[in-house]
Amino acid sequence: MIAVGTALAALALFLAACGSGGTGARDEGPAHASAAAVAGASPSTSAFGKFRRVDAVALLKRDPQVSPAVKRELKPCDGDDYQVDVSYGDLTDAPVDDVVINVMTCADWVGIGSYVYRDDNGVFKNVFKSEESPVYAEIDRGTLSVTRQYYEQDDPISSPSGDVVTPYTWKAGRFVPGKPTRNEYGKSADGSPRPVPAT
Repeated sequence: MIAVGTALAALALFLAACGSGGTGARDEGPAHASAAAVAGASPSTSAFGKFRRVDAVALLKRDPQVSPAVKRELKPCDGDDYQVDVSYGDLTDAPVDDVVINVMTCADWVGIGSYVYRDDNGVFKNVFKSEESPVYAEIDRGTLSVTRQYYEQDDPISSPSGDVVTPYTWKAGRFVPGKPTRNEYGKSADGSPRPVPAT
């Protein structure tokens, strides 16, 4: 009897809500957090319309611009996992998002090659490469940002003296370097690198 009473009470509340004169989805006002979470769980096609996933390892292996030395290092580090980072974004205003790939060594994850691929009539073509190790490329607010660490004499591989960050912008069909920023690392008490605060 208690269950029946509960069910009838729930039905009465539902009918009262339906008859309250609301206009359903047309009611104005802020969305509840739960509704926003559901909306964010299924992004619209327009938000990711330019994205097309690639097989980064296959792309690198068949690219003649990737050096034999990098291809030799292109192997699984743990099981089937390769030492590659892949990012997608708009760097060249192509119909499909550009692909930025970084290749690292298995032993210490030092960057040995950075590449950008651009869609050209359905085929991704290499439009940028840097194999001056250690190197790492990333997308920074629509700009290609390339970081190259440098070592002074007697620096261990784990403690570079600093890095040089160079922004690249796409102009007239190629990436043009901008003004680089040099960062010198300090040494913390345990000997690990520590960025030197700007003065």
